[in-house]
Amino acid sequence: MNKRKISLPMQILIALILGVAVGLLCFFTGTADFTTNYLKPFGTIFVNLLKFIVVPVVLLSMIDGIISMDDMKKVGSVGVKTVAYFLVTTAIACVIGLVFANIFNSAGLFPTLSLEEGAVWEKATSANFMDTLVGIFPSNMWDAFVKANMLQVIVIALFFGGAILAAGEKGRLCRDIVSSFNEVISRLMEFIISLSPIGVFTMMAWVVATQGAEILGHLALVLLCAYLGYIVHAVLVYSLSAQVFAGMNPIRFFKGAAAAMIFAFTSTSSAATLPVSKECAAELGADDDISAFVLPLGSTINMDGTAIYQCVATVFLATCAGVHLTMGQMVTIVVTATLASIGTAGVSGAGMIMLAMVLTAMGIDVNLIMIIYGVDRLFDMGRTCLNVTGDISCALCVSKWEQDKAKKNAK
Repeated sequence: MNKRKISLPMQILIALILGVAVGLLCFFTGTADFTTNYLKPFGTIFVNLLKFIVVPVVLLSMIDGIISMDDMKKVGSVGVKTVAYFLVTTAIACVIGLVFANIFNSAGLFPTLSLEEGAVWEKATSANFMDTLVGIFPSNMWDAFVKANMLQVIVIALFFGGAILAAGEKGRLCRDIVSSFNEVISRLMEFIISLSPIGVFTMMAWVVATQGAEILGHLALVLLCAYLGYIVHAVLVYSLSAQVFAGMNPIRFFKGAAAAMIFAFTSTSSAATLPVSKECAAELGADDDISAFVLPLGSTINMDGTAIYQCVATVFLATCAGVHLTMGQMVTIVVTATLASIGTAGVSGAGMIMLAMVLTAMGIDVNLIMIIYGVDRLFDMGRTCLNVTGDISCALCVSKWEQDKAKKNAK
């Protein structure tokens, strides 16, 4: 008989509950040192594996995402408009996420934790714009990899992806090698993600044992902050763009997209939602050929929900570590998230990978990611729903733009 395997999200949920229970038990019995000495090291191993995989995942998935778009010449203006729409809305999503996170932080709703004696949090200094711009471009490719300088890694990926496309048929071998390596790294990433329940249990038990039940209330607040960002972005950006650019009433837009939004919310998979998204887009009036291009591309590169999540999470975790993010660092978050949206979304566990990437760029200990990873599924439901809504909105807008262009050329 085949035994039904417990899904990974359910495993993580069980690990979260057990971790909280063990943490509270150790907190009230005064045995928090047990979690520090015997449980946290296993969580640290898991986080080290995350750090190990971040650079190759970002590098290879971005290059692979760029070279897979070689049919952009065929689709011409449709591809340019689609990518531009996704990048602009992602940048706006980052700003919305940072605004809400700073409002919550200013109100004293995000805590500063005393996590461990001797812990050192690197506080990056604020640099002017030109220094930041110069620092984006690497002088040594390997140095960027070793130091996990994520903006430089992204630039390297953009350069190599563009060069492979420019090489045409002579770059075929490089294209195949990148695709093959990306598939291998993706499988390795899946294995590391499968260890999540261990990391969640050990780190959650340690955090709760050392901080008490108060940390659970703070997690509820950071969830509230993220969902407020999701809702505001959907209403202000997606429905407004559908109304302004596609001439569609916001109520009709949300009503037509509701089936895909609900499916995405429950499945937490943009790819699995594609058939429903196509039906919704067609019902709302998007051209079938444009939807066939925009929606699959959107499931790969449209990461507005993830952008809001990682901005909120970064500010929250920075506050936990006692790090004050400067305006320059917040601009860096926006640039990093927007550029990273080109390729990382297609990777399993992309939200956590991007968050680890941003924390690294900000000089914040990646170990802190485990404070909120236990409730990542709750974040994921909202951000996937938002991503799919954005895909449908983009399909409608691009369809309208192409229809207007065709009418103008027909005159």
